[in-house]
Amino acid sequence: MVVVMRGGASGTDVDKVVKAISEVGGDAFVSRGKHQTIIGLVGDPTQFAELPLHAFPGVEDVISVSKPYKLVSTETHPRPSTVWVGDTPIGRDTVTLLAGPCAVESVEQTEAACGLAVEAGATILRGGAYKPRTSPYAFQGLGEPGLDILHGVARDLDRPFVTEVVTPADVDVVAAKADMLQIGARNMQNFQLLKEVGMAGKPVLLKRGLTATIDEWIMAAEYIAHTGNLQVVLCERGIRTYEPSTRNTLDVSAVPVAQSLTHLPVIVDPSHSGGKRELVLPLIRAGIAVGADGVIVDVHNRPETALCDGPQALVKDDMLHLRETVSRYASAGGREVATVDRTRRSGAWGRSATA
Repeated sequence: MVVVMRGGASGTDVDKVVKAISEVGGDAFVSRGKHQTIIGLVGDPTQFAELPLHAFPGVEDVISVSKPYKLVSTETHPRPSTVWVGDTPIGRDTVTLLAGPCAVESVEQTEAACGLAVEAGATILRGGAYKPRTSPYAFQGLGEPGLDILHGVARDLDRPFVTEVVTPADVDVVAAKADMLQIGARNMQNFQLLKEVGMAGKPVLLKRGLTATIDEWIMAAEYIAHTGNLQVVLCERGIRTYEPSTRNTLDVSAVPVAQSLTHLPVIVDPSHSGGKRELVLPLIRAGIAVGADGVIVDVHNRPETALCDGPQALVKDDMLHLRETVSRYASAGGREVATVDRTRRSGAWGRSATA
């Protein structure tokens, strides 16, 4: 069950509802969005049967939600959400380009790769300082020094950035500098990490696990929302199938399916799904054509020397094609490419909200 508060409901109104729920033995989880506050009720439904929740001041509606995910469901929130990362929106009205190096290797490499990303029209930069790898002998990232490099380059380029956090112990360090926190495919069901990331209060990019169903993916988002943080963007990054021709199989059908089940934005990762440079632009076209709210792309200035995923990284000669592809396919779908909105700036980034 979910209680939807009116747009002008006061903090006192919300507190009264929460207190009433607690008094009958239930738990209340408050999610404050840009326009509305939603209170999720957890407990035995019979506990709430006698509560006149509709009559409480500031209550607009009380919704019985059939899905196991309450806060991120379209039943609760039928209007699609827009998540702001710094000055850039990710939502249904636009197509957002996130791009940068898969891994931060050095100041020079990060400056060059992020510069190419901005040249292609990226309004959010990406880069990995912490890299969970299949092999213990593969490059694991530079850690906090890499985070500092990415933070400095992103600020020099006047762009927000997203980076992966791997363990709960690193959340505070990463959240202090990153504008958006990424949960990678291998950590999609690391529930303690999901909770810690949610409580950090920053926007979260949640990648789908290699073998996760769409419901499991959305339930992972619910763990984050359960902390009161609805600033979640889902990322379809390819699932494991029997086909060896690609690194993973980009499940384009997951985009409209997820959008029908949740109000959260959904983007695609054509780099980690295809695993080959020549597949990235075609997969971008497919993703935007089915309605993805954005794409996240690997870029590298010298992929032949890359310490991580060089074969899938786009290079300088691809930047014009990348910009044109995103623009053309967004326009074909009746949308615009997301741009930076400086009017939202309020001193420090990271105070983003879900609309």
